[in-house]
Amino acid sequence: MRKSHPIRRAVLAGAATVSGIVLLLSLKPASGPASAQAAGGVAAQQTAAAQEAPQGGSGQQTGAQSVTGEVAKTQYGDVQVRLTLSGGKITKAEAVQAPKGGLSDQKTAMSVPKLNQEAVAAQSAQIDAVSGATYTSGGYKQSLQSAIDKAKAASGGSSSGSAAGNGSAGGKASAGGSGSSGSSAQARTVLGNVAQTQYGNVQVRLTLSGGKITKAEAVQAPKGGLSDQKTAMSVPKLNQEAVSAQSANIDAVSGATYTSAGYKQSLQSALDKAGG
Repeated sequence: MRKSHPIRRAVLAGAATVSGIVLLLSLKPASGPASAQAAGGVAAQQTAAAQEAPQGGSGQQTGAQSVTGEVAKTQYGDVQVRLTLSGGKITKAEAVQAPKGGLSDQKTAMSVPKLNQEAVAAQSAQIDAVSGATYTSGGYKQSLQSAIDKAKAASGGSSSGSAAGNGSAGGKASAGGSGSSGSSAQARTVLGNVAQTQYGNVQVRLTLSGGKITKAEAVQAPKGGLSDQKTAMSVPKLNQEAVSAQSANIDAVSGATYTSAGYKQSLQSALDKAGG
């Protein structure tokens, strides 16, 4: 067949046309429904991930509050407790002040870590005294209780403040609540009756705040001669036990039976006056 034959030219033209179409199809970008669905799926995943990302929630949950209790004075030195709270719970307790010098260094190093752990475990001031460190333990519990009271007062104040804006009824309730809590938070002193003992008079004065004994002291106690030693030995212990027990159910101090009995009698009368 000749090169210029009409059939040969037609066959070659047809082959060239098919090859061009195949080449164009192979170069065309994939823009069908499947590719559109894939792109939409990626966008949806990105949007969902953005919605799941926290926006300040973790920062609020991990916010901690620190409260420092009042200084508690003991026979061997001051004790002061600082608490760290998160979500209303004690997460850390530490003594920022504690007796020091001489034997007190050993007792503080032995007792304070235990007291710190017990405060966190108990979530209250109802913790056991450490044997051999009675005064430090008593002062620790006293300062711990005041720190807890401060934390509760701060928490109650913020909630009552938020309730004050919820209408007139809520405002009245909030105002009445803050007034009563404010009065209960004020400290007051009560003086017990004089108790007469074989060696002299005993009279106890209490300081109360929020219905709790925060301080007890003997304004009168036997004195003169051997009585001075017994008073100096027994009265500080009786004062601390009165605060710890929050009642007159305290143990007599060995070697000072009469002073202890008179103390308990005057303490009970002070409690009766406070309750009345």
